[in-house]
Amino acid sequence: MPDFEHADLSGSRFSFVDLRRSVFRDTDFFDSVMRGVYLGNVSIDGEVENLVINGVDVAPLIEAELDRRDPDRPRMRPADPAGFREAWDIVERLWAGTVERARKLPPDQLHVSVDGEWSFIETLRHLAFATESWVNRAILGDPAPWHPLSLPWDGMPDTPGVPRDREVRPSLDEALAVRLDRMATVRRVLDGLTDESLAADTTPVEGTGWPPPRAFAVRECLLTVLNEEWQHRLYAERDLDVLFSR
Repeated sequence: MPDFEHADLSGSRFSFVDLRRSVFRDTDFFDSVMRGVYLGNVSIDGEVENLVINGVDVAPLIEAELDRRDPDRPRMRPADPAGFREAWDIVERLWAGTVERARKLPPDQLHVSVDGEWSFIETLRHLAFATESWVNRAILGDPAPWHPLSLPWDGMPDTPGVPRDREVRPSLDEALAVRLDRMATVRRVLDGLTDESLAADTTPVEGTGWPPPRAFAVRECLLTVLNEEWQHRLYAERDLDVLFSR
């Protein structure tokens, strides 16, 4: 079967094409148009907006249903400093439970990828990277905050000074030491958050790395971290279900 990786297929036209059992990972479907298609037994995980199916924008319906299923989910979109602190309380509580669940597996299972996704420990390493990037670098101004165990997303180009070691196999406690240190940094930032600092923009940080050297809204930086924390815990729990079932 053909394998398209890092390929630019934008503007392509597919007619009478069989895409059954295809897998799309980290793929951009922005402005795509599908007519006369058949979708059955399809699983979609990702950011969905302005998705019109048979004349109905289903994105708001999906968001409302996800919020209904989990009352903590809307709290990941806080509007003021107190709301951000409450959201982080929830993140700490939920992740503590997920880590304790993961400890019940044999240590080698925490390095196992389920369906090509990150292993549990790789997930912890990536969340450390997300915090380092959007809090340590963007908000606090550290131009190179990354720990050697930190892990950027797979699609990020290799960047001098940014680690990307997919072969290293740290223990759970080693990965957690980095992870918990970065979580403590978020807690300190949120404890000092005011209406004024939340409404401010960051000062651009020069030098290679992520995010790029430009100003960002502090609010958006913190919301990005909350979104990363929320989504990756769901992914981790999903994959732990599979590992326990085996």
